[in-house]
Amino acid sequence: MPTQDRFLVRLAWITLAAALLMLLWRNLPLIESWFSGEPAATPRTVTARGDLAADEKATIELFEKSRDSVVYITTRAEVMDIWTRNVFSVPRGTGSGFIWDDAGHVVTNFHVIEGASEARVKLADGRSYPAALVGASPAHDIAVLKIGVGFKRPPPVPIGTSHDLKVGQKAFAIGNPFGLDWTLTTGIVSALDRALSEENGVVIQHLIQTDAAINPGNSGGPLLDSAGRLIGINTAIYSPSGANSGIGFAVPVDTVNRVVPQLIRNGKYIRPALGIEVDEALNQRLTRILGVTGVVILRVPPGTAAAAAGLKGATVTPEAIVPGDIIVAVDGKPVASVGELLARLDDRKVGDTVTLRVLRNGAPLDIPVTLQPGV
Repeated sequence: MPTQDRFLVRLAWITLAAALLMLLWRNLPLIESWFSGEPAATPRTVTARGDLAADEKATIELFEKSRDSVVYITTRAEVMDIWTRNVFSVPRGTGSGFIWDDAGHVVTNFHVIEGASEARVKLADGRSYPAALVGASPAHDIAVLKIGVGFKRPPPVPIGTSHDLKVGQKAFAIGNPFGLDWTLTTGIVSALDRALSEENGVVIQHLIQTDAAINPGNSGGPLLDSAGRLIGINTAIYSPSGANSGIGFAVPVDTVNRVVPQLIRNGKYIRPALGIEVDEALNQRLTRILGVTGVVILRVPPGTAAAAAGLKGATVTPEAIVPGDIIVAVDGKPVASVGELLARLDDRKVGDTVTLRVLRNGAPLDIPVTLQPGV
């Protein structure tokens, strides 16, 4: 046999041997199982999933429709080096927000941007814009920012109502907890008309309580109902550890829908007021001494709505404070503190007339008052 043919035959045998070795190597687990009597460790057959449940489909659809309306907010603050006196811009925190309208207004919590020197808003498609502060209401923990979106504007969140919410109905929160962007959590409306004291002493009234997981970074994001409508702004959690413990709070959308247009129009929220002077700490002491539940009017300045209605303030003598009128109800709804009185009035508008039930010399008296702009 010629040398060249012998070389080709050897090459063919070598190639065949290599192929057989490769085949044996790939099937080594199977060969081992033949000798050991154990089954081969191969991937199992995938079981068919079938259709998603109806509630799963509804939740997925809700998230996919709402996601583009939710934004990620980062803030920075200016700090001064005490040695060099140089000013630096440093990261301050993160939060959430949502698109309010087609003009580029973004709604979030006041505490998300409080103390910040600048803020940026990141959209769901990755675009990022510097944000300008339009207005804020610390009393409601609401702030409005504005971004310049030239094209492909994200859709605003559909607006719902909160006065007709029921404990037990589903609630969905979308936000950016711990910087983990566009996170969905679900739960129910756990309670209504809660009050929460902020660190700055402000008491926020009419809050929605939910067990949908809310963590740091969720603040300012939307709380939605099962129709994908806004029912509140996620604002705080109740937790000794600072993480979710199943008790979260949201500012109700009826408040949001009343406050936000004023912030856009005026840059601030103008409270409806009576024009009286009151004090929470002093009111607690006086009502305890008098054995009544209500709000003691300390002073009625001239020219106010309260003065026009004939309300009477307390008389201060060297020996004591002699109470005048004590407000015990607004439009038939009882009030037990200054915070409750302000919350009752906050449900109305400047120019509305409310009926106050007052105690004057121990006797009940109904007095109508037309609300004036607060300061």
